[in-house]
Amino acid sequence: MILVTGATGLVGSHLLLHLLQQEESNVRAIYRNPLSIDKTKHVFELHNALALFERIQWQQADILDVPALEEAFKEITHVYHCAAMVSFDPKEEKILRKTNIEGTANIVNLCIAYPVVKLCHVSSIAALGESLHPSTPITEKTDWNPELYHSDYALSKFGGEMEVWRGTQEGLDVIIVNPGVIFGRGFYREGSSELLYKVHQGFPFYTAGTTAVVSVEDVVFCMRQLMQSEHKNERYILVSANLENRELLHFIATMLNKKPASFEIGRFGLALAWRLDAFISLLTRKKRSFTRAIAKASLSRFNYDASKIEQILSFQFTSYKDFLVEISKSFK
Repeated sequence: MILVTGATGLVGSHLLLHLLQQEESNVRAIYRNPLSIDKTKHVFELHNALALFERIQWQQADILDVPALEEAFKEITHVYHCAAMVSFDPKEEKILRKTNIEGTANIVNLCIAYPVVKLCHVSSIAALGESLHPSTPITEKTDWNPELYHSDYALSKFGGEMEVWRGTQEGLDVIIVNPGVIFGRGFYREGSSELLYKVHQGFPFYTAGTTAVVSVEDVVFCMRQLMQSEHKNERYILVSANLENRELLHFIATMLNKKPASFEIGRFGLALAWRLDAFISLLTRKKRSFTRAIAKASLSRFNYDASKIEQILSFQFTSYKDFLVEISKSFK
C-alpha cells in the first residue's frame, strides 16, 4: 500500500490523482483538517475524476504526531513524503524547522521501523548548493556552502534532506526530488498561484532575478517513475525552465489579458520594502508578506540543470508556455 503525506497540498493532491489514474489500487492519504480534503477533491473535479477520488483511503494524522503516524503506516510499502511548511516569515522559524526537519525525521524513522520498501521525499531547489557565478549551472552535486546566507525555509529543507540521507545509512532506499517553483491548477490563492493573482490585480513591479519553474504534472510523473525504477539514494532537480522574472510576469500577464509589469525595482527599493513590511507587521501583528529572504530570492540569478532526470527517464519537461496557458485559463 502507498502512503502520501501532504495529500491536501498542490503536489500531494496531484500525486494522488496521478497514482489512481495509473491504476494504483491501494492508496492511503494523510490529512490534518477534514475541510482541507475539499482542496484535493477540487483537483479531481477539474480532471473529471471524482470516481477515482472515492477510492482514496483517508486517515487523519500529523507528521509531528508519532502515534497517529504509526496507525497510518500499517501495511504501507511505499511512502511519498509531500508534507512541508513553506514560509519566509522570521516569526515562524521554529514551527518551520519543527515541521520540515522533525516531521521528516518522524517519517524516516517509521519507514525504517515498519519497514518501508522505498521513500520519495519532496525537497526543493532551496536545499541545493549555490554556484558562485550565474553562468555556472547548479546540479545535484553542487556543494552547500554554510557560510552563505540561507533563508529559514532553505535551512529547514536542507535539514529535512539530512534526515532522509540518515535513513539511507540505516538501510532505507530513498529518492529525493528538488523541484523549482511548482505551478498547477486548483490552488488559486496559495503558493505559486499567488503570483497569478498579483498579476491579475495589476502588480506593476518586477526584479532582475530569475525563477526556475516546473509543472506539478511533471513533478508527480517523475516521482512515480523514480519510485518504480531501480534508482535509489539519489536526488533529482525538477525544473522545466530558468526564466527572467520579467519574462515570466509578462507571459502570465499576456495570458490573463492584463498589463505587464513595467517598473523594475532594485536592491535599494527591495530593502526599503521588506523593512516597511516588517514595521507594518509589528504594528498590526499581521503575518509578514514580504521579507528579507523573499527580497534576496527575487534578485537571485541561478541556473538549475535538470539534465540528470531527463537522461535517467528519457524525459522531456513540459514547456512553461504550455502549462502556464492551461493554468491561466483555469485561473480566469
